[in-house]
Amino acid sequence: MGRIKKKAILILAAAAVVFGAGAAMGRENLLCAEAAQRPVSITSCLISETDVVCELEASSIPTNDDDMFYIFADEVYEDGTDGRVVATVDAEKSVSVSFPLDYDSEDSNLSRKFLVAVKRGGKMYQVSDEHYITNPEAIAKYSSPRMEVGIKGLLPDVEKLQNGDLEELGIQQVVYNMSVDEICSDESVSDAISFNYNGKNYYFDNTVISNYDAFIKAMNAQGIQLTIVLLNDGSGLYSQDLVHPMAKNADNGEIEEEAPGYALNVAEEAGTSHLKAIGAFLGWRYSGQLDCGQVDNWILGNEVNARTSWWYSSSNSLDFNVGAYVKAFRIIYNEIKSMNANAMVYNSIDQEWNRKSNPGSFLARDYLDLFNYYMIREGNIDWGLSYHPYNSPLYDPYAWNGPAVWVKDNLSTPYITMQNIDLLIEYMKRDQFLNPAGEVRSISLAEIGYTSSFGDEKQEASVAYGYLKAASIPEIDSFVLFRQTDDAHEMKSHLALGLYGLDGNRKPAFDIYKNLGTENEQEAKDRASEIIGMDIDEMINENIVWTRSGDGVVK
Repeated sequence: MGRIKKKAILILAAAAVVFGAGAAMGRENLLCAEAAQRPVSITSCLISETDVVCELEASSIPTNDDDMFYIFADEVYEDGTDGRVVATVDAEKSVSVSFPLDYDSEDSNLSRKFLVAVKRGGKMYQVSDEHYITNPEAIAKYSSPRMEVGIKGLLPDVEKLQNGDLEELGIQQVVYNMSVDEICSDESVSDAISFNYNGKNYYFDNTVISNYDAFIKAMNAQGIQLTIVLLNDGSGLYSQDLVHPMAKNADNGEIEEEAPGYALNVAEEAGTSHLKAIGAFLGWRYSGQLDCGQVDNWILGNEVNARTSWWYSSSNSLDFNVGAYVKAFRIIYNEIKSMNANAMVYNSIDQEWNRKSNPGSFLARDYLDLFNYYMIREGNIDWGLSYHPYNSPLYDPYAWNGPAVWVKDNLSTPYITMQNIDLLIEYMKRDQFLNPAGEVRSISLAEIGYTSSFGDEKQEASVAYGYLKAASIPEIDSFVLFRQTDDAHEMKSHLALGLYGLDGNRKPAFDIYKNLGTENEQEAKDRASEIIGMDIDEMINENIVWTRSGDGVVK
């Protein structure tokens, strides 16, 4: 879906004044077969005080010259034995090996990947899969208590921050976007913020960062939990190294295609090091301990399975794109959690479960499966899922009565919307998707909206249905309406998703959302039931799913 426009960051300056006081499964099987051919496994890789401790298990000892295992530390853009040897250990079927973490130095191993090799005929051969550190929180500078107060959320209109809407609506969570390229600066800028990390100085735009500080602190002051979506729009003057080379022209190095967002550069040293510093800086600054504000949740990218829309690279290979995203995710996860142990980091996919409307996209299900495969294979961590269960089509006004052709009650469904969100929850309860503690992962519905283009009543009932359905499912940790005010560009596609119209007037959906989750919730339920023609509690509690014939085009 659409994102908030760039100009919003400029408006934050004013706010600062106010507040200053299927296909994947085939590939997965192939990768599993490849992994099975490697006789050594790194079963864990954990920080212990100032060291990294890796546990190794071998089904058989590979033929070698010297009865030794060599532990390589690779940067994410390196493969096999391209990295450096950080330890050696006797080649045995079960063995532990340790080496220095070297945190915050040019040799830092925090966000590197590790593998086992043997020497054979004088050459090194990889004999294990890669594995990352999975407990970066062990060295966290801070462990800030999370601001968890409820699931009711909103993407705010920064021009309305001071009008009291968030308090009146009872908003408990806010999602906002940050372009990592726009926060970067250079030592030539006199007031740039300097941040030394891994032995090198990195610079951030003082004005942009100060505006985010003011916004985040203002939300915190109202008891609102913050989620920041990290985007890369490729326009930053001092951050071109963050754009993946597969999004650039090979001849001149310029960005190849115009897109709202670009894959992060984990293929080169400069981009990788810059990304590490950005993750560390953001985790540190917004830990809640520096009078800059607290961000509890970070989402890396927006609907990253929509390659040509939001996470552009020129490759149409699912494996390549997921692999590159996983590398960026590992970096952001480890760097942020090494600063604030209690921060959560989420991926982001859209609702196109088994059908893609854009040929340049990947199916959400395939992307999720392959992402999870790599995460398990290379070290399970506590990642969260950010899912956008929009109606299909996006402009369909009926959250409770979708087109039968698009909304089904089994995993063959083309789309997962709020009507059949239970399918996603059950999918995430499968053993292979559980977090390291054996629990269902945090599931954030971080973007969802309903149009009023075909009548205010439909939007009212849809907002109530969506929120109440989310609130009925314990595994859902947020329900964030997109957006507070209509967007003129989106309205050309019948997407009048705001609680306000462009005329500045509140829509009836404002009042129904205000009452949800409060002592006046029954009033909202009665109104929604009247519009739907059935008791909404009965519909949700008994999981009654209505569908209608046709393709969803509203006549």
